[in-house]
Amino acid sequence: MKKIQILTFVFAGFTLLAACKTATSGDGNSFGAGVSNKENPAAFADVVKQLDTQDSVNVIVKAKVGEVCQAKGCWMNLHDNQGLTEEQLFVKFKDYAFFMPKDLTGKVVLVEGTAYTEETSVDELRHYAEDAKKSAEEIAAITEPVREKKFMASGVVIVKE
Repeated sequence: MKKIQILTFVFAGFTLLAACKTATSGDGNSFGAGVSNKENPAAFADVVKQLDTQDSVNVIVKAKVGEVCQAKGCWMNLHDNQGLTEEQLFVKFKDYAFFMPKDLTGKVVLVEGTAYTEETSVDELRHYAEDAKKSAEEIAAITEPVREKKFMASGVVIVKE
């Protein structure tokens, strides 16, 4: 009976590791499902403007990475790679199925998925601030929820420039 429990535990551990592993292509530049069409991605400024009048937008967008979760790469902020808007998109990854390299800041990426607007709670904002290694004072200063433009990514490709 004890051997069955041990085998079950080991199998569950391997399954969990496989599910949490960063999914990449052989070249290390594609994550998750990748991007279905790398030609003619939507302009970042156009996508954030669409969110002023639409609940969500399914899109492939090209953007510059502003910040990556330093705990494990489980989120990132995107900025306009053309500098046409100061707005940002806060990106999470579909089904928590993949993570990004922590040293991706400043790189240009193609991201496929759904852009949307959502309110982020104080607790969640503080959690993200901790992930970003913000100071205790900066974290304590977060006292109000924020309505943010976000992106649920099914795939990401790092653009070689």
